[in-house]
Amino acid sequence: MSDSLCGSSQHCSSTPEQSVAAQSQQHQQYIDTSHSLPPFPSPDLGTQPLPERMSMSDIKKLQTLYRGHCEATLDVVMNLHFHYVENLWQTFWNSAPPSSDGSTTISNSDDDLERVIPREKLVALCKYEPVRVWMRSCDHILYQALVEILIPDVLRPVPSTLTQAIRNFAKSLEGWLTTAMTSFPQDVVRTKVAVVSAFAQTLRRYTSLNHLAQAARAVLQNTSQINQMLSDLNRVDFANVQEQASWVCQCDESVVQRLEQDFKVTLQQQSSLDQWATWLDNVVSQVLKPHQGSPSFPKAARQFLLKWSFYSSMVIRDLTLRSAASFGSFHLIRLLYDEYMFYLVEHRVAQATGETPIAVMGEFSDLSSMMPSLMEKDASFSDEMSNLGSDADVSSGPAEPAVKRERIEISHPLQEMDFFFLHCS
Repeated sequence: MSDSLCGSSQHCSSTPEQSVAAQSQQHQQYIDTSHSLPPFPSPDLGTQPLPERMSMSDIKKLQTLYRGHCEATLDVVMNLHFHYVENLWQTFWNSAPPSSDGSTTISNSDDDLERVIPREKLVALCKYEPVRVWMRSCDHILYQALVEILIPDVLRPVPSTLTQAIRNFAKSLEGWLTTAMTSFPQDVVRTKVAVVSAFAQTLRRYTSLNHLAQAARAVLQNTSQINQMLSDLNRVDFANVQEQASWVCQCDESVVQRLEQDFKVTLQQQSSLDQWATWLDNVVSQVLKPHQGSPSFPKAARQFLLKWSFYSSMVIRDLTLRSAASFGSFHLIRLLYDEYMFYLVEHRVAQATGETPIAVMGEFSDLSSMMPSLMEKDASFSDEMSNLGSDADVSSGPAEPAVKRERIEISHPLQEMDFFFLHCS
């Protein structure tokens, strides 16, 4: 094809590398290229003595070199040159300065030696607990900055090619880092991989949330679907929902009723996705306001997510039993709002605790590393999501999850979502 377009292969000026570069240039408008890397903290050595044959100058040298390494990582990601990250990691962790082509070279000059730390000393530094804790904090800051660069607005429409590139990048991260650190002790590698795993999982979640938002935008702009949703929602027995949920959630009935009425009013006004996002943000603010400044804030936030999910599942259950014509629309909206609530709460907890959202989500990453089956949870989520819009009958098999067996009548946006998740899982 390229021969026919260019006349001959000898005269064709476009190479695969040039095509990738051109696409990256087009994608620059969707990312935040003004973002810079925030300052790193200093290592807190406390009263722990330095390991043998190690001085404070070694610690300071590591601070300088690791800062430069992280800035280089941010630079290549900002330019969407994701494959260079693997080269940077290989270069740093194998203690060789980078050459002009991104590969590693053998140090043979005083200047080169100043730019690296011998591998044995680097391993010893990483095994030193204060350095390991400091490096983990630096990684949280770096990866949070990368998330904010690549996905500055989770609701803004972005090209599927960029979303796919980000998801492929996320899928490669753990393997790249593990390969680069093969000569390091397992406890050091686990600490590093736990943070990069939280980063990769965040990228996958945010790209999934973004695609849900684009599919839901089409629903929220369809007047006939909104009217059908409102008609079906008015038939839901909310008194029965509250009665069943009250024992589990123990929520204030007046709060639940107010949210129900606000939801119906917002739906009736045919609000845009951005207006719905503002409403959801206000809900989070109202519910968590009594816990502001309290040590129990993270726990209260998690409890709110559980209760929100339980109530929404009860409403979906009622719509299912009534064979509501707009079930597909409600199911899509519910998936989006649950994910966006998670996103909002994650950031509120991070703000309340003074941590980055990456650090908040990485709290239980050690549990994931001890249970390898959990590492595939995103793949199973994608598989489940890829069944949205399938033609499976609602009545086919009582043991099959409702997500997989429900017919969804939103053709175009959900067909796109099928394609997206089938190719990203």
